[in-house]
Amino acid sequence: MQEEVEMILDICREKMEHAIAHLEKELVHIRAGKASPRMLDSVMVEYYGSMVPVAQVSNINTPDARTIAIQPWEKNMIRPIEKAIINSNLGFNPDNNGEFIRINVPAPTEQRRKNMVKTVNHEGEVAKVSLRSARKDANDNLKKLLKDGLSEDLEKDAEDKVQGMVNDFSKRVEKMLDDKNVEILTI
Repeated sequence: MQEEVEMILDICREKMEHAIAHLEKELVHIRAGKASPRMLDSVMVEYYGSMVPVAQVSNINTPDARTIAIQPWEKNMIRPIEKAIINSNLGFNPDNNGEFIRINVPAPTEQRRKNMVKTVNHEGEVAKVSLRSARKDANDNLKKLLKDGLSEDLEKDAEDKVQGMVNDFSKRVEKMLDDKNVEILTI
């Protein structure tokens, strides 16, 4: 029975880690006015018949806080990369000089910043719902084990461990949200 309890706890922890990873991924795409190569993670470009991330066909760096520079490894990839960035709906206007592509990341307006904070908080709430869902699944599985002969003490200890995980992961979510909101509101 102890092995099943440990398995339930591991599955719960894995679901919570997944919720945190998803939140991190979503927060990266909310741009706070600071240029980051990860802003282009979702941009796919056609390369010899298959769609690949732009980072696999070029060097992407940030020479300063407001600029992203993309230098394709092959000169003939400049136009497809530029077209992919325009079609990605990220709101970027790439500047192509024949050698590399430069993207100026505009500073968001006050209204845009407020909307980004709302979006960040929404994503945080989605992550917290995922944490609570993982807790519910784990507790339901523990109740089933209780019916199958698990002692009440072991079940109660396992529920306490699950709640401890929820508390720890919730603190991580709150810290991530606070950090992102500070980043967004800092001009």
